[in-house]
Amino acid sequence: MSQAAMTHSDLRQKDARAVRAVIRSGGYTRHTAGLAAGKLQCNLAIIPEDVALDFLRFCQRNPKPCPVVGVSDTGNPFMPTLGADIDIRSDVPKYRVFRDGALAEERTDIADLWTDRMVTVALGCSFTFENAFIAEGIPVRHIEQDKTVPMYRTHVPLAPAGIFGGEMVVTMRPIHRDRVADAYAISAAFPHAHGAPIAQGDPAQLGIADLQKPDWGDPVPVREDEIPVYWGCGVTPQNVLLKARLPLCITHAPGHMLIADLSERLDEPTRLTPYS
Repeated sequence: MSQAAMTHSDLRQKDARAVRAVIRSGGYTRHTAGLAAGKLQCNLAIIPEDVALDFLRFCQRNPKPCPVVGVSDTGNPFMPTLGADIDIRSDVPKYRVFRDGALAEERTDIADLWTDRMVTVALGCSFTFENAFIAEGIPVRHIEQDKTVPMYRTHVPLAPAGIFGGEMVVTMRPIHRDRVADAYAISAAFPHAHGAPIAQGDPAQLGIADLQKPDWGDPVPVREDEIPVYWGCGVTPQNVLLKARLPLCITHAPGHMLIADLSERLDEPTRLTPYS
């Protein structure tokens, strides 16, 4: 049953389980940037078991955009290594459903699409290191403006595996020129969340034509004293899955992440509850 809608501001002070409960109820369907500070946020790829090994090989070969932080058992929608009560069918604010290489729909619950042959792969998200930026006095523009981080297709090639291959997607954050080195050092401490940037400066070097026209998310201004800085992005697998033209696969909608119970620094035990 859906509860009354809540705003991003309403949820800023709630813990991960409380935020997930609101999402599960249908009470929040927007971006998760800045929510559940200190907890790991995850991109998702929900795919058929028969291609899961090749997809995991692809992620292992491309850890910048695709850092794996969790893998479900086949057919099991629960992910106890990420959170004791996580139900992957309902705990993401918005999902994307792809059929035969095309976006078929967006929805807030995928229970009726779930089958016993599905595998969920959870990938680290750059939202994770943004709390460290804020703590160190580095502003995060899209959080300040309550927007979804801008994301861009690039011409940066990825190492293929089986049917999976393509080009990297990146996120961009404007960083004051005096803090760029700090941004590199801080994010490098989060290799499970894309780590250090892949580039800075001129977007043309990555094949990006216009920073004010992102492929996903919202544009944010880059001020005169700032440099655009680019990180690998967990939307990359969506492009890769689309090119593979799977009969059915499901991802998070860009900016709408799964929030785990793990510390964003992964300094807590990775198994939160024992398996039976």
